[in-house]
Amino acid sequence: MSAADSNLQDKIVAADSVCRRYGEGPAAVEALTDVTVQFARGRFAAIMGPSGSGKSTLMHILAGLDRPTSGTVTLDGTELTGLDDRRLTLLRRDRVGFIFQTFNLLPVLSAQENILLPLSIAGRKPEREWFDRLIDTIGIRDRLSHRPAELSGGQQQRVAVARALISRPAVVFADEPTGNLDSKASGDVLALLRQAVDDFSQTVVMVTHEAHAAGFADRLILLSDGRVAHDGDGSSVEAALERVKSGD
Repeated sequence: MSAADSNLQDKIVAADSVCRRYGEGPAAVEALTDVTVQFARGRFAAIMGPSGSGKSTLMHILAGLDRPTSGTVTLDGTELTGLDDRRLTLLRRDRVGFIFQTFNLLPVLSAQENILLPLSIAGRKPEREWFDRLIDTIGIRDRLSHRPAELSGGQQQRVAVARALISRPAVVFADEPTGNLDSKASGDVLALLRQAVDDFSQTVVMVTHEAHAAGFADRLILLSDGRVAHDGDGSSVEAALERVKSGD
């Protein structure tokens, strides 16, 4: 295997010269302009930026929820831009986990049924050893029979984290996962995502507006006006934000 091939295998998600335009003519809005980023396997990346910077648009395109106007996206070795809707849906089902700000749990299902839902949809049976390890890590074994309305916000998001991880996806995309949580629950969920990377070798890409949340990541990407303004180590969030703000 060549060095180039090895390097490509280490990148679980890659966007190459991605642009996203909404509308046509003078009223067109450029949400993303010539964005090229790669995300390494088994790492935790945070994407930040002010409202309208394109961070959610970028995540949706990386996850196959939206298509770029131009450029290419590759996820786990498959180029998304060439897939029809059916194949794209199957790829998302089998290789992508999602965590949303609003939890997105089905109210009529128990916590356990919500966690196992991705496997149920795919017609797969859970691996008991993995399920038990995941439940004990998330810390919700005593809540498995409860429905979402019987759980706190933090517990609901723990269920959502377990649901995202149960199928061992190639990558988990987390869209403002702590946006509806208090500081204690927020810290717990971020610690779980960090543990998923460190202990389960999971790849996590998180969109957040919170510097504290981004501090849990290995890598920080800052977007400004649809372009990458900073791409660096996750440990220097405040300094990076100040540099971008001052235009350095």
